[in-house]
Amino acid sequence: MTLFKALGFQWDRTNVPANLSTHSIERVAFRFHRMLPEFVWDASVLEGNPLTFPEVKTLMDGVTVGGRKVSDQEQVLNLAESSKHLLALVKAGKFLLNKSTFTELHALVAAKEALEWGHFRGEGAEKFYTPDVALGEQGRYTPLPTIANATELNLVFSEGILALEKEVPEPFERAAAFFLFGALQQFFFDGNKRTSRFMMNGVLMMAGIDAISVPASQAKSFNEKMVRFYLHKDATEMMDFLASCHPDSGH
Repeated sequence: MTLFKALGFQWDRTNVPANLSTHSIERVAFRFHRMLPEFVWDASVLEGNPLTFPEVKTLMDGVTVGGRKVSDQEQVLNLAESSKHLLALVKAGKFLLNKSTFTELHALVAAKEALEWGHFRGEGAEKFYTPDVALGEQGRYTPLPTIANATELNLVFSEGILALEKEVPEPFERAAAFFLFGALQQFFFDGNKRTSRFMMNGVLMMAGIDAISVPASQAKSFNEKMVRFYLHKDATEMMDFLASCHPDSGH
C-alpha cells in the first residue's frame, strides 16, 4: 500500500523542511520543560478554552482559578499532565510511535472530557456512536464509523504506522504526517488533534528536534487550514504551517 493511500491524504513531499537543527535529547527535553506553560496555554486556546496565560500558570502551580468552569480547568490540567508524561517518556528513551503510547497519552489528554478515553473508538462500551468534525459553513467531516473492537480503525492505524516507518525517514515529515493522520482518522471520540500533536512532538524530540507549539495567536489560521485539510485531504498547506511554527523557522 502506498504512503498516501495508507494515511488517507497526500502532500507535496518536495517542499518539506529536512534541515531542522538537531540537539541532544537532554537539550530538547529541557526546552520543552521550560516552555510547558506556553505549550499548555497554546494548546488550550486551540480548543477554545477561555483561560488566560496567567490563569494557566496559576493552575499549573496547583492553585485553582476563581470564576472559571471546572471543565475548562480540567482540560488545562489534563494538557499539563499529558505534557509531563510525554516529557518523562522522551527523557527515559521510552517514547514510541505506536498504539500503546498513543492510547496512553489519550487517557491523560481526554480524561473526563471525551465519551471514553484510553482506547480506540469501539474498543470500550460504546460500539455505535461515530463522532464528526465541525467545519463551520463547510459542513461536517465524518471519519470511519465506530464498530465493535475497532477492527477497521486498528487496521488503518497499523498500515499508517508501517507506511510512515518505511517511507518517511525524515523526522519532521514523519511527525507532522502522524499528527494529520490522527486528526483525519479520528481514532478517539474526542481529543484527537491534541493527542496527535503530543505524538508529533514525541517523534521530534526523540530525534533531537525541538517540539512544536501552535501559538495561541495563530489559532484562527490553524483552524482555517485544518478545515481545508479535512475537505481536500491535501496536507501541503498544514505541513508548511507546522514548519513555520517551529523555533528554527525564524517566524
